[in-house]
Amino acid sequence: MMTQLFKAIAIMIIVLAPTSWAAAQSEAPTQAEKTWSLVLHGGAGTISRDRITKEKDAEIRAKLTEALDAGSAVLKSGGSATDAIVATIMVLEDDPNFNAGKGAVFTWEGTNSLDSSIMDGATRNAGAAAGTSTTKNPILLARAVMENSRHVLLSGEGADQFSREQGLEQVDNSYFATPSRREALERFKLRQNAISALGGDQFGQDKLGRDWRFGTVGAVAVDNEGNIAAGTSTGGLTGKQWGRIGDSPIIGAGTYADNRSCGVSATGAGEYFIRVGVAHEICTRLRIAYETRPDFSKTTTQDIADSVIAEMGDLGGSGGIIYATPWGQIGYSFDTPGMYRGMASSKGEKSVAIYGDEECSHQKAQNRK
Repeated sequence: MMTQLFKAIAIMIIVLAPTSWAAAQSEAPTQAEKTWSLVLHGGAGTISRDRITKEKDAEIRAKLTEALDAGSAVLKSGGSATDAIVATIMVLEDDPNFNAGKGAVFTWEGTNSLDSSIMDGATRNAGAAAGTSTTKNPILLARAVMENSRHVLLSGEGADQFSREQGLEQVDNSYFATPSRREALERFKLRQNAISALGGDQFGQDKLGRDWRFGTVGAVAVDNEGNIAAGTSTGGLTGKQWGRIGDSPIIGAGTYADNRSCGVSATGAGEYFIRVGVAHEICTRLRIAYETRPDFSKTTTQDIADSVIAEMGDLGGSGGIIYATPWGQIGYSFDTPGMYRGMASSKGEKSVAIYGDEECSHQKAQNRK
């Protein structure tokens, strides 16, 4: 009797073992099953159809698509989220249509001063550089600060010196200049001087409001391992003075990434993004909601992003953000007429948009204007 029982058990083990092993194998994620996502922006502001020619519209969409393709290629090949956002942002830094790298706006003194930042959501390591003048691709300098220094934020000549020591490509400051940016500075000076002559506040806070176009660029990615990275690069505001630094190089204001919640990159009136701590605020609210709310859903992420942008707007600021979560959500929130933006994922979807009334294949942009 016992012999027959042992035989039956042995047969069951032989029959079931392959099935159980196969089931375990099917539950383990394979490279093909792993997912990635990427979202980018090229600035928000007074971007409307009556201000952009059809030719310029097509040119900008083509460059946004090129940047998406560069980052997507990294993620498709199993590369890291950090590598992906650097590849994405470099494309935009090299194009004069955007206010980052080549084509950066001018300071009041007629120079180009650049800011950048990057953050790894897996380790929460971060790097940033402010007021740099000779690094061709500022996002590479931010990454070098994160990976090759004991600091988070370097500025001015010290940042330039560190960049040279790291062997990053250097250019003359005139490389960043373009005729259109020079003309924009001259128009700005004429306007500001006229305001001053009439007894107005030449450099009042209201000049950072809704009449501006913010050409800052940024990207957020989630790689096949579920790790998030976010980065931002900018030339700042036209006519900025006194070594002004905005939110782009400030970790928690213009850039933040945390694998427990999301990654965020911002564009807009930096003073207000700093005061609210927009990027960190969104990530923190989302993490708390995910951990504590039984009714947490995909709409929660968008609701949180929208509410923080609205609070920033209530203070008088304006702009937008992009976000990506480790559970596959990517999107935007902005309160301006438009924002250069795009998104792609391992699902094969890819889209770019400019105006506030455009819908993307992944998510309908929430536009409060």
